[in-house]
Amino acid sequence: MGLSQDNLKGVVLALLSSGFIGASFVIKKKGLRRAAAVSGVRAGCGGYAYLLEPLWWLGMITMIVGEVANFVAYAFAPAILVTPLGALSIIVSAVLAQFMLKEKLHRLGVLGCVMCISGSVVIVIHAPQESPITSVQEIWTMATQSAFLVYLGSVIVLVFLLIFHFVPRCGHTNVLVFTGICSLMGSLSVMSVKALGTALKLTFEGKNQLFYPETWFFLFIVATCVITQMNYLNKALDTFNTAVVSPIYYVMFTSLTILASVIMFKDWDGQSMGSIVSELCGFIAVLSGTILLNSTKDSDRGSSFRGGHAPLSPTLSTGLFSGNGETPKQDEENVLLSEEICLRKQELL
Repeated sequence: MGLSQDNLKGVVLALLSSGFIGASFVIKKKGLRRAAAVSGVRAGCGGYAYLLEPLWWLGMITMIVGEVANFVAYAFAPAILVTPLGALSIIVSAVLAQFMLKEKLHRLGVLGCVMCISGSVVIVIHAPQESPITSVQEIWTMATQSAFLVYLGSVIVLVFLLIFHFVPRCGHTNVLVFTGICSLMGSLSVMSVKALGTALKLTFEGKNQLFYPETWFFLFIVATCVITQMNYLNKALDTFNTAVVSPIYYVMFTSLTILASVIMFKDWDGQSMGSIVSELCGFIAVLSGTILLNSTKDSDRGSSFRGGHAPLSPTLSTGLFSGNGETPKQDEENVLLSEEICLRKQELL
């Protein structure tokens, strides 16, 4: 199935986004190392010398450019196409880290990269064509249809149930609680981001959508969902291992986002069963590759600790969550944690 012009623009923007975000991890880590070498105080120990390091700011700017490209991509292409491509940022960071940071990418990691790329190609080839949208009010009509209202109501009920019932009881022992809240809210934030991005796109084309209250309502939803999402993502990363949180969050977030998009925008309407099955297979390949990449790196760290030595630098591919929800401070603490452990061991000796 050929790509439409809008889908092609969305794919290019999504690929650029993954490239910039993946590279930003490596650049920021080099900046963190350089700042720690100069000041002697690491970010994980409360140091803020990296704020004076130009290389770290270059990484931040690179990440922001990537996030902007990701935002614009949703205005051109369906979420079922854009969201899974975010996994490619892991490949970029893993490959760059091997050459620039000397972090080894093992054979299983290479296999995970190949699976992500293959799955992404399948998704792009069989991606659905979106119907042209001429007004933000059309999106509002989609958002208020009965099927999506049922999904919206279910998400709200589940989020409140998780926050007020499960968080106090098992939030700090079950990783699915915090990641579940992030993923559910994340699916709504993507739908709102797509609506807002489309409204801005139409405005720049000369069809002003800023006069419609629906545009500002979608902006409010984006802000609310992102704040809630980041709050509980920080809790998850602070409580559990990043290598555990990242793949679980990515699988849940991407799955729920695609489900929400299929319900709201009816992405699969008019597609053949073969195309739908191909998209699902590509999606499963991307998820499997992502999990394989993260589990490989997690086992690397585990084997290093069992051998009595802390790894010199954990891989940046565990920063998967940054493709749809970045927490820079947590990333800075994680990437230097193992070096801190190593130094403490030396002090004890």
